[in-house]
Amino acid sequence: MNLSVLLLCLSAVFPGKDGKKNPADYVNPFIGTKSMGHTFPGACVPFGAVQLSPDTENVPHNIDGVYQKEAYRYCAGYQYDDPTIIGFSHTHLSGTGHSDLGDILLMPTVGDLKLVPGTAEKPEEGYRSRFSHEMEKASPGYYEVKLQDYNVKVQLTATERVGVHKYTYPMGTKEGHVIVDLLHGIYNYDGKVLWANLRVENDTLLTGYRITRGWARTNYTYFVITFSKPIRNYGHENFEDVKYQGFWRRFNVKDNFPEMGGRGIVAFFDFDLAEDPELEVKVALSCVSTEGALKNLEVETSGKNFDVLVAEAKDKWNKELSVIEAQGNDNQLAMLYTSLYHTMINPSVYMDVDGRYRGVDHMIHQADGFTNYTVFSLWDTFRALHPLFNVLNRDRNQDMVKSMLEHYQQSVHKALPVWSHMGNENWCMIAYHGVAVVADALAKGIDVDNALALEAMRNSANVLYYQDTKDYVEKGYVPVDKDGSGASITLENAYDDWTIYQTAKRLGKQKVMVEYEKRALNYRNLFDERLGFVHPRLSDGSWKEPFDPLNTHGEGFIEGNSWNYSFHVPHDVNGLIHQMGGEKRFTERLDSLFTMLLPEKYYADTEDITEEGLMGNYVHGNEPSHHVLYLYAWTSQPWKTQYRVREVMNRMYRNKIDGLCGNDDCGQMSAWYIFSALGFYPVCPGTDQYVLGAPYLPYMKVRLENGNLFEVRAAKVSDKNRYVKSVKLNGKPYEKAYITQQDIQAGGVLEFEMDSKPNRNRIYKEDNKPYSLTR
Repeated sequence: MNLSVLLLCLSAVFPGKDGKKNPADYVNPFIGTKSMGHTFPGACVPFGAVQLSPDTENVPHNIDGVYQKEAYRYCAGYQYDDPTIIGFSHTHLSGTGHSDLGDILLMPTVGDLKLVPGTAEKPEEGYRSRFSHEMEKASPGYYEVKLQDYNVKVQLTATERVGVHKYTYPMGTKEGHVIVDLLHGIYNYDGKVLWANLRVENDTLLTGYRITRGWARTNYTYFVITFSKPIRNYGHENFEDVKYQGFWRRFNVKDNFPEMGGRGIVAFFDFDLAEDPELEVKVALSCVSTEGALKNLEVETSGKNFDVLVAEAKDKWNKELSVIEAQGNDNQLAMLYTSLYHTMINPSVYMDVDGRYRGVDHMIHQADGFTNYTVFSLWDTFRALHPLFNVLNRDRNQDMVKSMLEHYQQSVHKALPVWSHMGNENWCMIAYHGVAVVADALAKGIDVDNALALEAMRNSANVLYYQDTKDYVEKGYVPVDKDGSGASITLENAYDDWTIYQTAKRLGKQKVMVEYEKRALNYRNLFDERLGFVHPRLSDGSWKEPFDPLNTHGEGFIEGNSWNYSFHVPHDVNGLIHQMGGEKRFTERLDSLFTMLLPEKYYADTEDITEEGLMGNYVHGNEPSHHVLYLYAWTSQPWKTQYRVREVMNRMYRNKIDGLCGNDDCGQMSAWYIFSALGFYPVCPGTDQYVLGAPYLPYMKVRLENGNLFEVRAAKVSDKNRYVKSVKLNGKPYEKAYITQQDIQAGGVLEFEMDSKPNRNRIYKEDNKPYSLTR
């Protein structure tokens, strides 16, 4: 049996009672766990605060301030090729290209007590263990592995705020250990843990917290740990150079002392297992207090054993995943439902069961009538993930937008999130795409405070000390000598400004509308008519020279080159076509993007791009180009979208451990796949339109929150029959290049007649083309 087949067997779960597979049965959590995907295989429930998963290595982010490149591989804590597991921590980001968390690591062991993790080369020198994928399983809400060095079976599940462990030690074991490592972390470094505290409240209950300074600059994680058996013996080491102990020196704090504190705490707890080798451990988290963690534990797990909680987790996943019903082969359905699964991990709940949460001002707030969320990777997710929520998870997205507006009100900068997690703004990436998420929600009919939304959007676009916004407002572009990503910032800001224009227009705010319509055209300031490319400018207005439009580094762009970014004008495609010299040249340029050879030197030193994420010079492994495949809809050759989208889906999304061509980025890559499988994509969030491509599967049905059903049918679709011959909506011929949010919400049937040859006569009339600021 080859590895991929074995993996599929191991990741399978039992079918439903009627013998048919449930949606969760198709999910393969191992997709993306090797190489670039940066996903994790562990247990969580939809949008839960806990992501309980194995960590296979602990490469520090930096040593003495020097970045360690190998750390990048461990953004999710796990790489499939690794031979050992360090332990199981309770917080993970899904698919990111930078990282944090890995909070509260537990590890069951037997034999000699060891309080350091050791190394993969010599695991016996620490508490980590070897493992085999033959003894590893994962499904939504469940993870299992055998730790070979200890012969301990580990089973994991989770609720929204509680990680649940079940350890089965070897029969006859008199004493088993549980390591609680409060020093461990993802993207760790010497000094990341600012303080950790652990109290032994009684022989089955621990409470504590730790404060870290990582990507989230001040991250508070409170926890409660309960054991199903009484603690027999315990102690700890503090792996820091303690300069002052005060009168704590009176005690032997390392041995059975009920209060532990420091920056390097690694504790152990011993249990008598002679009569029963099983130990259940529950770890509840809170961002507010240990009291909050205890409430979370009681509400979500009281009176429930491990098996009950596993069943509940699976039921939650099946309920969420059943929003889509589809037909296809097993690999296609595995990719579809795994993609859907990956869109439901982040953002995640960030409040206790009583509604209390820690705000970006580090004060404790009470959520009033909404669920507070965190992990907003908005540079990625404004493009497709949040638009997908506006179709599939409208109530949740309403709460997410409300969470973002709360962030704005708490922010001393008076700005919506840029990239925020765990009650912290981390300022990652560029632009102010929180405005796009809010604008798209309003355009799609999500009910939030319109006046507050527009206020937040305008203020976010005018934080003058953020990424040279002052220059952007005054000059109409960000000079590349002021910011190395100036060209990318200018293009993305212009789009964000368009979303403010569009919102102001919808609300009848004429003065605001005029101001931001002008700003939305700032992209023109960087188009070099001589080249037909976006070309960065210096502060004095001159073009940057020398200039290489193929180079990602040092040319004014971030995670893309000028070839890709020159198409980043989703709000004014007609204007873009004009800037490039007309439709013929625009289409030729699009064709060349997908077919030209990009020499290896242009991506060899880029950690987030490999050859697997490229189609010619088109970069699917990074987000700025995700909409570009659909730009043919504005030309006389829309069939090229139908061809190329399926190529990307076949090549870059596969039911394999390395089946993702780039970071999944909190579900953005997966959301692109789901939309494209349906046959349409939100090229320009902030409109109510989804641009048509071609369905990937013969049948998909979306169960909408309003009770309606929206079906997409493409009976003969295949790799051969990938071209759209005709389209019908509710039985009537449909000639538009897009469908609207209203079309979807009303329910109905969108039917595609497919063919093996392009329908070169199916050219959209001007009035039927998608939105563009200029016509």
